[in-house]
Amino acid sequence: MKILLDTCVLYPTVMREVLMKLAEAGAFEPLWSEAIEGEWAHTAEKHEPGARAFAEGEIALLNARWPKARIRYGEGLERRLWLPDPGDIHVLAAAVAGSADAIMTLNKKDFPGQILAEEGLSLIDPDAFARGVWAREPELVQRTVGEIVQKARALSGQDWTARALLKKARLPRLAKAVSQV
Repeated sequence: MKILLDTCVLYPTVMREVLMKLAEAGAFEPLWSEAIEGEWAHTAEKHEPGARAFAEGEIALLNARWPKARIRYGEGLERRLWLPDPGDIHVLAAAVAGSADAIMTLNKKDFPGQILAEEGLSLIDPDAFARGVWAREPELVQRTVGEIVQKARALSGQDWTARALLKKARLPRLAKAVSQV
């Protein structure tokens, strides 16, 4: 399954780490565009001055790991598409150009189901998706989350629990699932 990842699931870091580990395990094929990368770097800089360079480094690492993930398309594609928020048309265009099956985003209201269906796309919530992978492969997800928690502890110096870290990353259903084991 090919899934176009919107900026809001690539930034913040923990959500991206969870999703990309699941992609590495074969749960889906990730896609994004240069415009999405630009929004990610801009958002990082807006939240933390000086973070753009770090975000650009992470973007380069993702592109090296998934060289076919970055979708390119002509300007004409965006002109034929419509969404309630014109600022999101580039996301839909990348999904269409990349022959994605779905768009993964937290911004559900900006991607009406009828419009996506006309393009052969569906909308996926990252928390529901990750929880679904956990239901099929709990060991994989437990191991993945454990690695991410260890990395967060090492980088932050805080004693994170999986539940707290995942809830902060806007993955509450996944947090509940992994903490029940």
